[in-house]
Formats: sequence, C-alpha cells, structure tokens
Amino acid sequence: MIRHWKMVSVYSGTHFFIDFACAFLMFSSIVHYPDWLTYILIYNFCAFAMQMPIGIIADKLNRNQIIASVGCILVGISLGFTSIPLVATILLGLGNGMFHIGGGIDILNISEEKSAALGIFVSPGAFGVYFGTLLGRADISLRLPILLVLLAAAWYIFTMKRASKEPAPHFLRSDNGDVIASNTPFLISVSKRALIVMICLFLVVVLRSYVGLAVDFPWRGIEYWGLALVCASAFGKTIGGFLSDRFGPIKTALFSLGIASLLLLIPQIPIAGVTAILLFNMTMPITLWVMAKVIPGAKGFSFGLLTFALFLGFLPVHLGVSTPAFWVFAMLAAVSLMLLITGIKRQNG
Repeated sequence: MIRHWKMVSVYSGTHFFIDFACAFLMFSSIVHYPDWLTYILIYNFCAFAMQMPIGIIADKLNRNQIIASVGCILVGISLGFTSIPLVATILLGLGNGMFHIGGGIDILNISEEKSAALGIFVSPGAFGVYFGTLLGRADISLRLPILLVLLAAAWYIFTMKRASKEPAPHFLRSDNGDVIASNTPFLISVSKRALIVMICLFLVVVLRSYVGLAVDFPWRGIEYWGLALVCASAFGKTIGGFLSDRFGPIKTALFSLGIASLLLLIPQIPIAGVTAILLFNMTMPITLWVMAKVIPGAKGFSFGLLTFALFLGFLPVHLGVSTPAFWVFAMLAAVSLMLLITGIKRQNG
C-alpha cells in the first residue's frame, strides 16, 4: 500500500498536465518558426539539463511545494509568449524542470524504502506528451483551459498538506502537529564506491533515453500501435516500481532488461516491440530510487543528474545521427542490464 496517496495522486496528475501543456505549445506554435529545431534543443536543455542546478537549489531551500508550484506558473505564463518563441521556450523548459524537481523530491522524501510511488509519479508524462502533441498538431484552441488547470494545480500543490504517521529524520513537525516531509540537510559526499554506482546509473539512463527515442519500429504508424507504445512506456514505469518493491531491484532488472534485449531482436512483430518498450521502461523508478539512496543528502541533485542523462541521450537523435540496426538496440539493452546490476550491487555494499 502506498502511503501519502493524495500527494502522489496530485503530483502525478499535474505531471500529465505539465507535459501536456509543454507538448501542446511546442507543436501548436513553436514548431512553426524557422528555427524550431533550435528551440526544441533549448527547451530540452532547460527542461532536463537544468534540473541538476535547480535540484541543488531545491535541496538547500527545502521548499519543494513552492518550487513545483512556480514551475506550474511558468509553464502557464509561457502560453502568452508564443510571439516571442525564445522566451516561451525558456519559460516552458524551466517551468517543466522546476515542477519535476519539486514534485520529485517530495515523492522521494515520502517513498522511504519503496519505489512504487516514483513509478506512478513519472508515468503520466508519456501520456501528456502524446496527447499534447496530438492536439497541438490539430490546432485546437486549448490555451485558456490549460492555463486554468495549471494555476489550479499550482495553488493546490502550494497549499497541500504533507503528513506522515511516523516522524523520521527527514520529517519536521509543524505548529498544528502535522509531520511534514522535509529535505535532509544538503550534503554531497561521494565515496569511490558511490561514484561507481552513480556512473553506472547515469549511463543506464543515457542508454534508455537514446534507445527510447531512436528506436523506430516499422509498424509504429499503423492504427493503434503508436498509442500502444505510449501505454507501454507509461505503464512500464509504474509496473517497474511495484515489481521492484515486491521482488527487489536486481530481480526486476534481470527480468525486464533481459527479456527486452531478446524481444528487440524481433522488431517486425508489433506485440514483441510493445512488450520490449514496456520492459525497458520498468527500470526508470529503480534508477531514481537507487541514485537517491547513494546521495541521500541531495535528492534534487540526484534527480537532476539523471534528467541530465536523459538530455544527453536525446542529443544524438536530435542531431540526426543515423539509426542503428535493431541488434544494436538489443545489445544496448544488455549493456544497460550489466551496468544497472553493477550499480545496484555496489550500492548494497
């Protein structure tokens, strides 16, 4: 059972609307400018690479709800700057990054020894991007509804209570007696063993990002298979969190990446490809959870470090590097498995 289900639900639902708004604005407006490829690069840099410094600030400020709320507001404000695409793109990216960091730290703080909540939190983003892109290309007027939803989410997150039955070192008691999830005192202390774990996890996320973006199944555009891939990406993250809590991260990684690497060898079969994507995404909450365990005094930094890895995995695809054969993707999945197992074992000591 997931504790603090209300907080997880609010952050997860808002995650959908944040990513929906970002995709909608990019594809309804920004992509129509001549330099749209540059704007997409800037957006991804602000949204993913900038989460690392934003995470450090968030770790020190210990105001996660405020940071997440400001992120919602920035994304909402960006809707009014489409005539100045550079400003809109920067606001959109920074707002996305701030929400993810504020929400991500809060989820990590209340997750304790579990990773299911992380899987639930990150999952809705895939649906948000898919439907935001779809409706953005359809040129449907949704800016006012999106703005109202984001402002409502910002207010709700800002005023949301965060309570726990059991005080812990990272909890503070408020004046009314509630136990409020709080950041641990900021500290980045990395041993040689921890550094190896961090490198392994970082590379796993770079590879997952690259494979997820570069893989191009021949049947992707046929009927409902494109949506099936989106569902696989989203539900894979949720399932991965629950399986990791039930069977442990090592068994979950062996099961998911081991089978995914085999299924990627038969890309012509749609169900095999969809299952491979589902399995491949099951490791996302595991990498987030293990990285936070390695740097417990800097959860925002650890979260941002992995989103920076996502940005690096995006670069080859954005720059037009030729897509490799599917056996290469299968090999990268196998390499990811070895790196992840190494990282988990090193983290466990």
